[in-house]
Amino acid sequence: VSHAPARSRSRCAAISLGINSVLAVVGIVAFASTSYASDLQGPVRASQRVGVTMPNMALQGMMRQATAFQQAPVFKNNPARQMKMKAIETVAAVEAPTVEEFLSNSEPKLQKAVMAMFNACKEIGYKIRTASCDKQACFNAFGDEQLAIDVLADNVIFENLKASGAVATASSEEEPTEVNMGGDGYSVAFDPLDGSSIIDTNFAVGTIFGVWPGSKLTGIKGTEQKAAGLGVYGPRTTVTLAVDGIDGAHEFILIDDMSSRHGQWVLSQSFPTIGEGKLFAPGNLRATLDNPGYAELFQHWYDNQYQLRYTGGMVPDVNQIMVKGKGVFVNAASKNAKAKLFFFYEAAPTGSIIEKAGGKFFDGEQSVFNLEVIGTEARPQVAYGSAGEVARFEELVGKKYL
Repeated sequence: VSHAPARSRSRCAAISLGINSVLAVVGIVAFASTSYASDLQGPVRASQRVGVTMPNMALQGMMRQATAFQQAPVFKNNPARQMKMKAIETVAAVEAPTVEEFLSNSEPKLQKAVMAMFNACKEIGYKIRTASCDKQACFNAFGDEQLAIDVLADNVIFENLKASGAVATASSEEEPTEVNMGGDGYSVAFDPLDGSSIIDTNFAVGTIFGVWPGSKLTGIKGTEQKAAGLGVYGPRTTVTLAVDGIDGAHEFILIDDMSSRHGQWVLSQSFPTIGEGKLFAPGNLRATLDNPGYAELFQHWYDNQYQLRYTGGMVPDVNQIMVKGKGVFVNAASKNAKAKLFFFYEAAPTGSIIEKAGGKFFDGEQSVFNLEVIGTEARPQVAYGSAGEVARFEELVGKKYL
């Protein structure tokens, strides 16, 4: 009996602490919701946070959820836990835009052409995940046929572009000719599966594409692209997209769970800038044997203790520079070690994305990025990354030893 008042005081203190915790959660979520909504409504802060303004419907939905949360009753059965769950639901309800919403203000046929590539990347990602591999190649089913995965990827992209009705001509690294797609509006050049030789090791690989206006892929310039994308098939399936008229480069992730957003491409992050940093991915290293400038550049990286991050696949190696926000990827050449990357299918789309992400792109003393493309065989040496690192490549390597 003598301990009853103490127990009563302890119970009151616990209840008071629980109520204060609930109020704290309510206050934090309400403040975060209001602050986030304010950011979305302010064009400067919104562009710094996401790079695009979230659609009005997403903002309105967020505000409705925040209001409902603030008005939610305190449940008798473990109220603190109920309120925490409401807080989690509120934050989860603030959905990032899908790629369709992101493109909603773009020219309609451009939307269709870009969405055809996203649909193709979705299908390719699933096919890669279930491919069977041996020492020679990886295979998967395509209709009634069993095809090598790079050939399958090529077919998937051509089928989606043709079905869009917005693509007049397409050309693939696997089939370097102009192929009539039967539509009108845009033309697309693509590498269906960059890094296909390392699929059997389960490394990340990717798809590269560039979209040009008009019905032909000759007499065009790299600077005339209306959209470009890098699809990455790794632990996650993503596409980083750059679109003419929209600042920055933006990564979309394929939602592959059992949620209501399964199968959707959702904005996951944006890349506003690429800064200086000691990270390098050196391609075609054999060129250091007879390209003194490239050898000197590699020695600079080594002497200054740069981090080597190179997988042998250009798409993941370039993608990491945007994700990390620093570094450089290079693919140099020499008389005995020719350049590897096709300008048309790889270098031009990737360069467009890197520049949209705030980085720099160098492809020789006279940039083919600004020249009219006559054929599909051009293979420049390239550097993608921060301004300082690309300038160093230009100074030491350039085209002096080709």
